[in-house]
Amino acid sequence: MENLIFSLNATAPIFALMVLGYLFRKIGLIDEKAASWMNKFVFKVALPVLVFKDLASQDFAGTWNGKFVLFCFVVTSVSIAVIALFSKLIVKDLGKRGEFIQASYRSSAALLGIAFIHNIYGDAASGMGPLMILGSVPLYNIFAVIVLMLTAQTAGETTDQTGQVAGGASLGQASTQAAGAAAAQDRRALLVKTLRGIITNPIILGIAIGLVWSLIRIPQPKIFQTIVTNVSALATPLGLMSMGATFEFKKAIGDLKPALVAAFIKLFALAAIFLPIAVALGFAGEQIVAILVMLGSATTVSCYIMAKSMGHEGTLSSNVIMLTTFGCSFSLTLWLFVLRSLGVI
Repeated sequence: MENLIFSLNATAPIFALMVLGYLFRKIGLIDEKAASWMNKFVFKVALPVLVFKDLASQDFAGTWNGKFVLFCFVVTSVSIAVIALFSKLIVKDLGKRGEFIQASYRSSAALLGIAFIHNIYGDAASGMGPLMILGSVPLYNIFAVIVLMLTAQTAGETTDQTGQVAGGASLGQASTQAAGAAAAQDRRALLVKTLRGIITNPIILGIAIGLVWSLIRIPQPKIFQTIVTNVSALATPLGLMSMGATFEFKKAIGDLKPALVAAFIKLFALAAIFLPIAVALGFAGEQIVAILVMLGSATTVSCYIMAKSMGHEGTLSSNVIMLTTFGCSFSLTLWLFVLRSLGVI
């Protein structure tokens, strides 16, 4: 019951902020332009500062556990690959497929993870949360950029245009060669654009700077800490209210089936597959709880922010975030009960 109450206290305010954003839109306090600005500000400023703050203050060197970090890294990579393949069976629309993939694997590891682990184990588990974040969060963001760029509407339009050129290839050999050259050029342009998107993505830059800051142990003056804390505190409320303000029930109902599948994957399927493997490899206690948070916590609001900022509709992302935010209070409690009953934690 304590774990259920804690989970509800952690997730209920998130759900409430989405509802507030929706209500503010209805009464005219937030319009589409304001919601778009909020989303842009969170993506380019508040969220990068938040991940920097979470990582820069951690002692990765002092709590290093290579086996644990490698496990988180491999599991995250395998999960993304399997979900990407599975998504072709569930979601036919390319743009929505990108949202489905991201929402199915990307957890609130940094926001919910450390608080959840500390609630159970206290300061004794201070090293496991940051190490789990190190093994998963950078991959979350790198693959999110790749997936969202490759499935954005511009990518689909490029493919369609290439197809149209190829369709006219019957006019002669010259047309065929021209179509092939155009397709190769489009692929190179898309690759360059994807790599540039990864390197210049604000969230990935925030992660990189935070990791370097932590390893070099650069001092943080009080004024600097206060500014970083105040700016990072804007990320979650602004992002959630922006999502609520742009939420449309008609579109949400149309995306309900893939959203339910993604929510099931996020809350149950990944944990059911990889937790037994983690136990077999000897992980226990706070390590298992950290892995559980990585695999089975709610989809992070960053999914919606990145999807909207990179040319996607965002409806499917917001659906999954709401479903998993509401459901993870009960699913995490269920997983903890099962793990405690088996004597793993």
